[in-house]
Amino acid sequence: MSEIWRILTSGHWPSLVGAWLHLTISFMVWLLVAAMSIPLATALQLTDAEIAWLVSVPLLGGALLRMVAGWSADWLGARQTAVVILVVELLVLLWGWGGVSGYGTALLFSLGLGVAGASFAVALPIASRAYPPPAQGLILGIAASGNIGTVLILFLAPRWAAVMDWHQVCGIMAAVVATTLVGFELLVPRMAQASETRTGAWWHHVAELIRQRSAYWLCFLYAVTFGGFVGLCSLIPLLLHDVYQIEAIQAGVVAAFCGLVGSVIRPVGGFVADRRGGLRALYYVLPAIAGAVVAVISPSHTMGLAMMVVATAAMGFGNGVVFQLVAEWFPQDIGLASGVVGAAGAVGGFLLPILIGTMKEFSGSYELGFWLFAGLAVCAWGTVMVALRPNGSSPVNLPS
Repeated sequence: MSEIWRILTSGHWPSLVGAWLHLTISFMVWLLVAAMSIPLATALQLTDAEIAWLVSVPLLGGALLRMVAGWSADWLGARQTAVVILVVELLVLLWGWGGVSGYGTALLFSLGLGVAGASFAVALPIASRAYPPPAQGLILGIAASGNIGTVLILFLAPRWAAVMDWHQVCGIMAAVVATTLVGFELLVPRMAQASETRTGAWWHHVAELIRQRSAYWLCFLYAVTFGGFVGLCSLIPLLLHDVYQIEAIQAGVVAAFCGLVGSVIRPVGGFVADRRGGLRALYYVLPAIAGAVVAVISPSHTMGLAMMVVATAAMGFGNGVVFQLVAEWFPQDIGLASGVVGAAGAVGGFLLPILIGTMKEFSGSYELGFWLFAGLAVCAWGTVMVALRPNGSSPVNLPS
């Protein structure tokens, strides 16, 4: 415990708090539609396919904007970019409060909420640059545990939607974002502009980064761990309602608890990776993910719920491990690397509900979709095993 306290006091802790707050509230905004999926489906009279797209679209928007935000964090400044993200979130929520009706405009509103997913690419650089290199795993894990916003919105939004119109829920969140904007301005100091020597279009720098084998390998690993986490948390209310006939508020409680476990354990993953090595930590966590997701749909109600918790916990741990590797391998481009790798995770989160929803329509069950995702987790495990072999063909040059 004393070592953790020493690490926390080795840098500028208000910046860490500001980064965590930014990510937490942005995650609440990002998954707002998922948290209100059952009331929205009823209010707008949506089909299963329509609500699946409405839930998934913010994840896609966040994936695309994370790369732009990551570039902006490195070249224009993480603090400035973070402020812009909060302002845009506020404007989109105000639109949702007073001007959205019908499936078409709801889809555009849902896409607009994707800007909140870009928070990841600025919150992590703010926290990272406030601390020395030996602290990166724990600090990035703490900052990224802001995905606890998933817990808060999945717990609160169904309760709000039960006593008020979903438009009014958007109004409440607009007030929360406005308060966060003020707090962020007070906590995070103005820093020097990012390097002025870097020029060129942002997509050229993205292409240069992802040509490195270690970068696209981390993208794949993060698509499995974070994509699985956010995708599963988005689906849990619908899964519980369809498979176990659990009401919206109770389903929100279960989803919130799963998100809480996955968020709280994330710093633990980063801390373990700092001490034992990120690849070795992934070697143990990836098969746990694969095993848990295939048991999410179970004849036993209790077993199914338990496996949801285990799956999200394993994914959260894996998220912390992957970003310890990002900080270790790309210390000079932490913003862009966070954006690119984070975008891959968000794409995974976008595809998982679509995959599982499509497989349900095709087969009449959610199980096939989860089996396919488990297969991807096993493939990721295989790449880690190859990387750890002393004489194997590794995606990166492992330190001795």
